[in-house]
Amino acid sequence: MYAVIKTGGKQYRVQPGDLLIVEKLEGEPGAKVAFGEVLMLGDGEAVTVGAPLIDGATVAATLIETRKGEKVKIFKKIRRQGYRRTRGHRQAETVLRVTGITAGGKETKWDGEVSLVTKAELDARARGLDFATLNKPKKAPAVAAEAAPAPKAAKAKAPKAADAAAEDAAPAKKPAAKKAAAKKDEGAAE
Repeated sequence: MYAVIKTGGKQYRVQPGDLLIVEKLEGEPGAKVAFGEVLMLGDGEAVTVGAPLIDGATVAATLIETRKGEKVKIFKKIRRQGYRRTRGHRQAETVLRVTGITAGGKETKWDGEVSLVTKAELDARARGLDFATLNKPKKAPAVAAEAAPAPKAAKAKAPKAADAAAEDAAPAKKPAAKKAAAKKDEGAAE
């Protein structure tokens, strides 16, 4: 048995067990979703078309994940004018697993088990990566209180005080006297 349902302004042909990607729906992973807007039912050769909907028909599904879709690039250009604009867009979408169709006393169920594994996790597994460690929040390195740098004001005052004490202890020599003493040392060394 299959059905044609309407959601998010679009129509989808579904049957139990199908994986369906639709416009974003509210709900947490694992939530049950029911679609009441069934436009058509098919069971082998028998086809029932609604006018516009089929009364009492519902399609049940389980929400697997809500994610962003593939990126669509928007590129604008006006030739010979130097005008180029590139933008991107990722539409929010919901992934569903259709679990059953009920209509007119007939019910078709899916025998499988719904797995809530996301596409990102499947992609990580395919690349040989561990998805659990990829999504852990990174911790900031712990800094000990002893290793913390001293405030700048304390650093700035300490060297000035040391310089002042050194100047008081030894009288300053004149620059000309330093040059003369350096020349005498060079002449004596030769």
